[in-house]
Amino acid sequence: MAKRRHLLSHQRARCISHGLLLCVALSLPLTAPAQLLPAFSAPQTTTGTAASAVALQEQPAEDSHNNNDKNRPPAVQPIPNPQLPPQGVQPRPDGVMPGVRRGSIQDVNAVGDRKIGGRGLGNWYGERAEIEMGQQYAAEIDKSTHFIKDPVVDEYINRIGQNLVKNSDAKVPFTIKVIDSNQINAFALPGGFFYVNSGLILAADNEAELAAVMAHEIAHVAAHHAAREMTRMHYAQIGSVPLIFMGGWAGYGIYEAANLAIPITFLQFSREFEAQADYLGVQYLYRTGYDPTAMISFFEKIEALEKQKPGIIARAFDTHPQTPDRIEATEQEIAHILPPRREYLEDTSEFEQVKARLARIENRRKLHAPPKSQRPSLRRASTNNPGSEEPPTLHRQQIDGTSN
Repeated sequence: MAKRRHLLSHQRARCISHGLLLCVALSLPLTAPAQLLPAFSAPQTTTGTAASAVALQEQPAEDSHNNNDKNRPPAVQPIPNPQLPPQGVQPRPDGVMPGVRRGSIQDVNAVGDRKIGGRGLGNWYGERAEIEMGQQYAAEIDKSTHFIKDPVVDEYINRIGQNLVKNSDAKVPFTIKVIDSNQINAFALPGGFFYVNSGLILAADNEAELAAVMAHEIAHVAAHHAAREMTRMHYAQIGSVPLIFMGGWAGYGIYEAANLAIPITFLQFSREFEAQADYLGVQYLYRTGYDPTAMISFFEKIEALEKQKPGIIARAFDTHPQTPDRIEATEQEIAHILPPRREYLEDTSEFEQVKARLARIENRRKLHAPPKSQRPSLRRASTNNPGSEEPPTLHRQQIDGTSN
């Protein structure tokens, strides 16, 4: 009996020891040294400095001679970008400049993945409402405006515009047309209805300058500036029924080249929104590969032209020529948030060809226009009674100098 009890006790001890060994064996993978784990870890959240971006690239690889790591996948090496300076000198293509928070309005690499002025307290209008508003007024413009009907010009301007849109925060498709007007201007309606004057194309010295103005206007649409201006207007009218819900508008501006009544909130924006359009437009310009300083050079040129020939810029858009303060702000933006590149696109031979085609169209129009001397002129007739309340009469001036 005692022998049997001793045998059972021995078997129980062996079972316990085997169980302990099994537990230790099962626990080994969970407590293995860190160096035996694959060399992959969750991405680290950085403050967005160039140093941190480079540090992530320059982490030392594991010892490739370690027998335990023979089957480990090779470490992923960053692909060098020929458009950027060498590693360690500037941020990586997907890096950010020092002091720039990832995903913010300052992060040029976050363009297209961030919310800029979307629907909320500052914007009562959803995307569908903006598109419908834009369609309504685009239809009026299309019926009453003379467009450039040249497939080469249209295709070229559309290609530039669509490339900029693709590298912007805009969430709507764009329709781009060229207006036959010598006014140096462009404008975009809510919903992506974009119009470029032929005068703007002729005034630009290179493709980058043209793209700069187009990027500025695309930014107005991407940031919902027209809808936000209308929302501000309705906040001011709080307590009364907003006019938009009654089918009317609070104010209209006249686009002089087309003689169209367009809501002033579609065309003129606050200084805050104009500055933001500059800020975003420079990023879109950079993302598309253009020299971002082209925006500064073009607006400096516009300021000089306006001083030489007052009125050359459409009065409805007189906020567009940049003040020295806004030019300085754009220079600061380029210096602080845009990682430098070795090369930028500035001009193409195609741009010069398109300008030449537009110049020929302009010359043909002037050639077929009647000479000024053959156009009847109107003069105000003087009255013998200055105190008379009768309206003055207008006489048609004949070519031979007589009047009737």
